[in-house]
Amino acid sequence: EGKKFQNVAKEGVKLDSSEGAKERKEAVESEYEPLLTWLKDSALSDKIEKAVISERLTTSPCAIVASTYGWSGNMERIMKAQALRDASQAGYMSAKKTLEINASHPIIEALREKATADSSDKTLRDLVFLLFDTALLVSGFSMEEPSTFAGRIHRL
Repeated sequence: EGKKFQNVAKEGVKLDSSEGAKERKEAVESEYEPLLTWLKDSALSDKIEKAVISERLTTSPCAIVASTYGWSGNMERIMKAQALRDASQAGYMSAKKTLEINASHPIIEALREKATADSSDKTLRDLVFLLFDTALLVSGFSMEEPSTFAGRIHRL
């Protein structure tokens, strides 16, 4: 049928390629462009390569996916556990990820409204980092600083 296997843990998964779906996605992307730019350039600039609207998420607010040729979360865990790894592998493991957000999720909608109103709010930044760390865990990656994650939960 002309279908190819795709790794859903990596970016670039295409689920619906109809014209109507493309138009809906473009409309949502234009609506969320300020939030996506703020996430990439300001809030999570040292952690993600890009932020995009997801086609695959339905119930989760966001997810972290590896680049097309990068290591998945499970592969990163396996390679970190290797006893005889060398320093050249650190570049693969520390590669920036792609943040996919679910534009129809209430948390993301509220996040867009708050970011538009005041993008320098400390609570907003805590919420973004909390969502990012939770997405890391759910997507199979490991957190760099679990104690910081716990501190953010206690503050909120």
